[in-house]
Amino acid sequence: QVQLVESGGGLVQAGGSLSLSCAVSGGTFSNYAMAWFRQAPGKEREFVAAITRSGGTTNYADSVKGRFTIFRDNAKNTVYLQMNSLKPEDTAVYYCAAAMSGLVGTRIFNYDYWGQGTQVTVSS
Repeated sequence: QVQLVESGGGLVQAGGSLSLSCAVSGGTFSNYAMAWFRQAPGKEREFVAAITRSGGTTNYADSVKGRFTIFRDNAKNTVYLQMNSLKPEDTAVYYCAAAMSGLVGTRIFNYDYWGQGTQVTVSS
């Protein structure tokens, strides 16, 4: 079966940077659109960024536009999220997700496979 494993989370001060990775196995990575979502304590899971199969098109939530970058390496079956200028409100568990449709949707139901998440904590 398809498995997604996130890594790279941690604790960082406001204004700092972190890079998340999501390694995909058990499927054909280049067939999937990929996305990152996040969920803060007491809040619903929300869309962060998405990227098409080829990496040619990306989509971002307004709250992270200009600070976060999603990119992928199909040779390594991995999608990344580079996070710069981090803010305390970016604190959340970050999840990667894969969509068999290949569409860069922003809704949870657009995605078929999910990782277990990685914690990102931004201190003020």
